[in-house]
Amino acid sequence: MDISNKKKLLNIARKSIEQYVKEGSRYEPRADEEALQKTRGAFVTLKSGPRLRGCIGSIITNEQLYLVVRDMAIQSAVSDPRFTPVSEDEIDNIEIEISVLSVPKKVKSAEEISIPGHGVIVKKAMRQGVYLPQVADETGWNKEEFLSSLCFDKAGLEPDAWKNPETELFTFCAEVFNEKELKKDE
Repeated sequence: MDISNKKKLLNIARKSIEQYVKEGSRYEPRADEEALQKTRGAFVTLKSGPRLRGCIGSIITNEQLYLVVRDMAIQSAVSDPRFTPVSEDEIDNIEIEISVLSVPKKVKSAEEISIPGHGVIVKKAMRQGVYLPQVADETGWNKEEFLSSLCFDKAGLEPDAWKNPETELFTFCAEVFNEKELKKDE
């Protein structure tokens, strides 16, 4: 994705958060760019300094990318159950990061997973969890630590559930960009 499309998505995310938090209404962006009209999953991560302030995404969707970014930005700001909703006073101090996802691919075993590199979805029965690719970079975990935490902390499964043949594993890649990184390029 080129820089202008990344900037447009970050702008849509910021305007969406601002309008929703300040006015309670959804921003209605326009995007004529082909790359932004594709059906793609995305996560929007909000940080306040080094601290996580919200992160919600949609892995598989029927929506166009620019609308997924709008909706996930709003959800990250006001609906992440780990945090209180972002207040109007906080908006200027929030940094936005977007992860545009590839379509998840089912793998036969953990041997097909590259950590760092892949994001992973784990599914067993009615439980599922997901880690974005950057989680391994941020934590320094090896593959076993990454998969064990994903199973236990995110999916509520036994830490070694990823070794069970009944557990499904899916990988995906993400194109990750944030406001700070793109401001450096200006």
